[in-house]
Amino acid sequence: MTNRPLIVAPSILGADLGRIEAEAKRIQESGAEWVHVDIMDGHFVPNISFGVNMVRTLRRLMGEATLDVHLMIEQPDRYANEFIEAGADCLNIHLEARHQSARTLASIREKGCRTGLALNPATLLKHAVPLLPLCDQLLCMTVNPGFGGQPFLSEVLPKIREAREIILRQNVQVDISVDGGINNETAAQCVASGANILVSGSYLFSQPDLTKAVTAMRSAATAANVSG
Repeated sequence: MTNRPLIVAPSILGADLGRIEAEAKRIQESGAEWVHVDIMDGHFVPNISFGVNMVRTLRRLMGEATLDVHLMIEQPDRYANEFIEAGADCLNIHLEARHQSARTLASIREKGCRTGLALNPATLLKHAVPLLPLCDQLLCMTVNPGFGGQPFLSEVLPKIREAREIILRQNVQVDISVDGGINNETAAQCVASGANILVSGSYLFSQPDLTKAVTAMRSAATAANVSG
């Protein structure tokens, strides 16, 4: 359970990229609060997705929409500024990447951008705890990063629960985001455990009506938060 605002963030990775303008409009009209952008370099994860130009394009197409950019790249410190200049509102960097996480987070925050720290499923939460004061959000990956459409890893739920307890104990204002295998059922499980930002690509974009899908996910998450 969480007292943080619930946010649904469709992941552009699951969209029809051949119709990017139409898909951007669909997201805007869906009522989703954010749009999530996965950046993969083929090194940190075994896949290549987008670069700075996608963020720049979405910024142009989506106006003031919040762009939540997830850097699944080896050296996020080298490229963070380019993504901020392109229009990212939040940059999620991985604890496991080759950089000094505290320095990268501080640099991102100094530029007026929200900071996110992402953890792979196998990464222990204790390694992220000292960095929480530098974070606006903690991204708990619920699949191994790299490809969309993977099944949800329920073993991450205790990590989410523990993270929320630590955040409350430390009295820091940190959101918990989840990404990977998020549908209405798993969204509810994550929110009941303490998450409040729901990133969903394949599931949301596979639904015939994106607006109804976003509304249904938010309803399932809200019900879980009340009962959780």
